[in-house]
Amino acid sequence: MKRQRQTGIARLLARLIRDRGAVTVIELAVSLPFLMVMILGTLEMVNLGILHDRLNQLAISVADNASRAKQSVVGGAPVFREFDVNQVFTGASLSVRDLDFPTNGRVILSSLETNAQGGQWIHWQRCWGNTSYASRYGVEGTGASGTSFAGMGQPGHVMTVEYPNAIMFVEVVYQYRPMFFGSLFTPQLLHKDAAMYVRDDRNLNAGVTNPSPMVAEEDC
Repeated sequence: MKRQRQTGIARLLARLIRDRGAVTVIELAVSLPFLMVMILGTLEMVNLGILHDRLNQLAISVADNASRAKQSVVGGAPVFREFDVNQVFTGASLSVRDLDFPTNGRVILSSLETNAQGGQWIHWQRCWGNTSYASRYGVEGTGASGTSFAGMGQPGHVMTVEYPNAIMFVEVVYQYRPMFFGSLFTPQLLHKDAAMYVRDDRNLNAGVTNPSPMVAEEDC
């Protein structure tokens, strides 16, 4: 009896050694963590790439819309109103409403013009977003006199304007926070710039007016 029991155990062990039915399960268990890291890392890279593109399109859209908006005036050049600024920012908010943009970012709209001496001048500036990010190139009133202010934009790509034109210069700032792997994809501040010449005549001397319908000024 004892010998039969030992023989039975030996046969069972031999069968288990020859059995390959669980190899796939074991291989999957070993490789799954690596596969998950690769999949989630790829998703994070794709998410970051899409975010860059969306913020770039947001900057272009705001600059384009601000360069077109105006209110005709009888007997004078059209003016740009606080209401127009509000409408431009409303359109921007609709395009990024899933990003919780007011909490994580800011859009800075500046009117780059020339001063009395022909120098570059940020005549006015308006902002949308609850964060406190400031323009990297200057605040409202920068370059009001003289010619020391070079213009707006990154070194090597500085935008300047000639009299009597104006450029709508837009800066988009957004705090990126990764969905996965915070140690690899660290939070970072994303910046996007865009600029458009004002399309038609506009009374630049008036700055941003606030006739009826009056709205709150989106100051910075």
